[in-house]
Amino acid sequence: MESNLLLKDIEDFQRVFVLGDLVSIDFGVIHEGYYGDAACSFILGRDPDHHQRLLLEVTRQSLMLGIEQARVGNRISDISVAVQTHVESHGFSVVREFVGHGIGRSLHEDPQIPNYGLRGEGPLIREGMVLAIEPMVNFGGAAVKVLSDGWTVVTKDSSLSAHFEHTVAVTAGGPEILTMVMS
Repeated sequence: MESNLLLKDIEDFQRVFVLGDLVSIDFGVIHEGYYGDAACSFILGRDPDHHQRLLLEVTRQSLMLGIEQARVGNRISDISVAVQTHVESHGFSVVREFVGHGIGRSLHEDPQIPNYGLRGEGPLIREGMVLAIEPMVNFGGAAVKVLSDGWTVVTKDSSLSAHFEHTVAVTAGGPEILTMVMS
């Protein structure tokens, strides 16, 4: 069983982290020609404070609620609405510049899966689809910016942000999480 881990050139990474930083890591794997995609957020070196803990919990919960909607016969926007409703009910905002996506022989395939929208819109979810569902949630406003390295994303208002992602297979019996190695 051979897998190739996809990593940005880590030797060029020069950011210094400090205890208490909220960090999100997004990573992918190719196995036998198929892609997997996952992300997790965590606090470095200490227990999160109340605000950090709530942001992490709500983001993780919104992912699970979105995954629950990845069922045969639903629409892609049913995933989006589940994420958005949960996030906004806690006073947070969803990032709109980045979306989840289909995944398979390519890392990013159709359909796109925004973390906001109106129920019952978009493509019909069919058995056999594989989706990367990935809510990105901000403590403040929804706007983000990409830093000069072309990869790092931060909030425009410098508020905290969290990101969780799983690759999910749509089966007749419901969604099956394929990237369950994260806690």
